[in-house]
Amino acid sequence: MERYNFSYNNLTLCASELSDEIFRTAFIGSLNSCPIAANSDLFRRKTSKHIGLKLSLAVSLSTVFLLVGLLCLAFGCRRQTVVWEANKHQSVSKEEQNISGPFSFQTDSTTWVADVKVATSVPVVIFEKPLLNITFSDLLSATSHFDRGTLLAEGRFGPVYRGFLPGGIHVAVKVLVHVSTMTDQEVARELEYLGRIRHPNLVPLTGYCLAGDQRIAIYDYMENGNLQNLLHDLPLGISRADDWSTDTWEEDNTNGIQNVSSEGLLTTWRFRHKIALGTARALAFLHHGCSPSIIHRDVKASSIYLDSCLEPRLSDFGLINGEEDDVPHWSPGYVPPEFYEPETGPPTLKSDVFGYGVVLFELITGKKPIGDDYSEEKESSLVSWVRGLVRKNQCAVAIDPKIRGTGSETEMEEALRIGYLCTADLPMKRPSMHQIVGLLKDIEPVVYQ
Repeated sequence: MERYNFSYNNLTLCASELSDEIFRTAFIGSLNSCPIAANSDLFRRKTSKHIGLKLSLAVSLSTVFLLVGLLCLAFGCRRQTVVWEANKHQSVSKEEQNISGPFSFQTDSTTWVADVKVATSVPVVIFEKPLLNITFSDLLSATSHFDRGTLLAEGRFGPVYRGFLPGGIHVAVKVLVHVSTMTDQEVARELEYLGRIRHPNLVPLTGYCLAGDQRIAIYDYMENGNLQNLLHDLPLGISRADDWSTDTWEEDNTNGIQNVSSEGLLTTWRFRHKIALGTARALAFLHHGCSPSIIHRDVKASSIYLDSCLEPRLSDFGLINGEEDDVPHWSPGYVPPEFYEPETGPPTLKSDVFGYGVVLFELITGKKPIGDDYSEEKESSLVSWVRGLVRKNQCAVAIDPKIRGTGSETEMEEALRIGYLCTADLPMKRPSMHQIVGLLKDIEPVVYQ
């Protein structure tokens, strides 16, 4: 550049490689205009920065997507395993439930058969929860296939089992082995009617199932057993009462019954009067509050249950027996005297009144209807023994020692006289259940606050 001079040629050039001195002296009048790309240092610097940023972003995103993918894969595998296990159990359950019938079950006294081909095909009707999809297979599960371990009792209608239905429904399942030959439609109509009957002192019918020719009634489970157990067999399943005089029974915090001290709830006159009055109200409702009137036909201590609140509830009302409706099936010790006659009519409301009178005697004396120790009178039944004492004005002799001193003996003696009226030889001389409720309310123990 020392030998050439390009001044005043109006040149436009990129003088990035020329020194400032040469450009001022040899290129006078020329324009120095370099494109940005021509600055190699600047170009290389920005390219490197952008590439590093993009590379960092790509690595970060790849790592995130990899972690998300691994989590989804793990969750999917776990879910698939759970679903497979659930399907496996469901498949096993369906295989068990779909075993072909008929189903045969045996107790100590009877064998009964449910002529059902597929257990899941037979519905169970639950009155207050019609949307529950319950079938005979649920009854099988609830009672461990009607295992003897779930057997509560064997009554005149058939065996009774305990179980839990879906939805946590605690029930007593009564198999009506000894029932009439009514059609399924007639039985369903009868049970639907009984299911609508509600009273605080009646055991409610929860539902039913028609399993082939077998009819099954489902009741609310009564947690505290029946009066028969309470008075004679003890509530905790003890079959002997050799030394019960020092034991009593009381309500605990869970509404159950437990053994406590010598002054407990169930050995008080007040509690036994409560059972007597509640049972009388139940019968009065069946006799006078239903249309047509319902005759119980077998009023006895084992038909009276205690619920979780220790309220008395009468069971087995309205069920049809094996033969005709007018054929009585009284339990020993509860048979009205008119049914000992060669020709007698069907059971009546006054037949129930007699049975109630026997129960009232049991409550006050603590003795069984037959086969108990009736002091020195050598009587063969509770009714004849107590009636004899009432006639001789010796009612105090019959009062149970366990409740003596827990209330007014005058009230207890008056209750024995009410039982005397109920057990009159002639049905026409017996009071109605409405009248009995009134008489019992007149001697209701007073609770002082």
